[in-house]
Amino acid sequence: MTKAIQALLTGCAIMASVGVASADPASDRATIDTQIEKTYPALDALYRDIHTHPEIGMQEVRTAALLAGKMKALGFTVTDKVGGTGVVAIYRNGAGPTVMVRTELDGLPMEEKTGLPYASRAQTEFEGKTTFVAQSCGHDVHMAAWIGTAQTLLAMKGQWKGTLMFIAQPAEEQLKGAKAMLDAGLFTRFIKPDYGFAAHVGSGEAGTVVVKDGVTSSNSDSVQVTFKGRGGHGSMPSATIDPIVMGAHFVTDVQAVISRQKDANAFGVVTVGAFQAGTVANIIPDTAVLKLSLRSFDKDVRQMLLEGVKRTANASAAMSNAPAPEVTWLNGTAAVMNDHALAERAAAELKAADGDRVSYLPASAPGWSASEDWSAFVDAGVPSVYFTIGGYDAATLAAYKAKGEAVPSNHSPFFAPDHNKAIRTGIRTLTLAVLMVAEPK
Repeated sequence: MTKAIQALLTGCAIMASVGVASADPASDRATIDTQIEKTYPALDALYRDIHTHPEIGMQEVRTAALLAGKMKALGFTVTDKVGGTGVVAIYRNGAGPTVMVRTELDGLPMEEKTGLPYASRAQTEFEGKTTFVAQSCGHDVHMAAWIGTAQTLLAMKGQWKGTLMFIAQPAEEQLKGAKAMLDAGLFTRFIKPDYGFAAHVGSGEAGTVVVKDGVTSSNSDSVQVTFKGRGGHGSMPSATIDPIVMGAHFVTDVQAVISRQKDANAFGVVTVGAFQAGTVANIIPDTAVLKLSLRSFDKDVRQMLLEGVKRTANASAAMSNAPAPEVTWLNGTAAVMNDHALAERAAAELKAADGDRVSYLPASAPGWSASEDWSAFVDAGVPSVYFTIGGYDAATLAAYKAKGEAVPSNHSPFFAPDHNKAIRTGIRTLTLAVLMVAEPK
């Protein structure tokens, strides 16, 4: 066997092992874009419908039914109520790898202030209170792109083989929906995928895609601290043990964990997002409840933050000669880790289709400070890539820059990405990623 033939056979074996389906991403992009334009009016209507009618995590009954109906109409085998309100849609197209593509279903408990003609005015009950609900993280973009990706892949099914596993996940914002679906047998009742892909819209320039190697989003931990005091009259504080004072000390002192205990080169955030105590001005309450959000990339930093919060809370109580506080871990998720080899391949594939609109960030670059429970699927053994796609058109970004103002980001009541461009970019990105790993026909 000559070296040339041996090299060719070796290369073919490698290509077969990873399932490279497309030798011409630019040609695929043209086909994808043509298909998008055929279906886009209906996708735009779907986006506006979902945007106007958002639902809180584990309440996404209407949203889940809407997506399940769309997938059934496409010919997918659909199972609903997986892990609460989750949807699993399977489409088999011959022998080949199983590829999972995910969207989230849930909105946020907040009021939208975009002024859009289809802005949400929906309200619901959440944690014992009535709240507005808004799709202020971009999951409405993701859902439209998810449906559009399914439509596009089916229109191109003559050039790939394998199984599509499209999942619509509840309660991503509460960082519990992925685990709920796994606990409900996502990878045992159905099938464990060979690859997984997801994409998230952000506040970058619309039409751009970022592929990050390694750590892509942060560890997240929600912690509740309950300080226990002794209530009494506001005019006689010496007869009380004031939990508000303890909490106030804690809010300030806990930042020393970041500034004085954490390595300055390591990412870490401790945010006190809620401080709940008292009813009126002249009554010292007997408890104060604080809720914290901790973010990190490194597992050792994650542990250090958790220990630092508890140690600082105990010290704040001790200063007031109060009982030890209750420090309760509420929920959390690990950092998302993009597969190195798959991320490199995906970046190359997307660059071949879209040129410099695609950026590749090495593992040494910092990840996204927000968190994502997509990590539960990665930790379950699914090699995957989590993409970030831009949301704002260049003119909007320039206008904010000229005013010296920050662009409204995810979770802002004013978050209003250019959904027309973002949905198209999401479809193109996810479709190319699936074609990259699917078995060629």
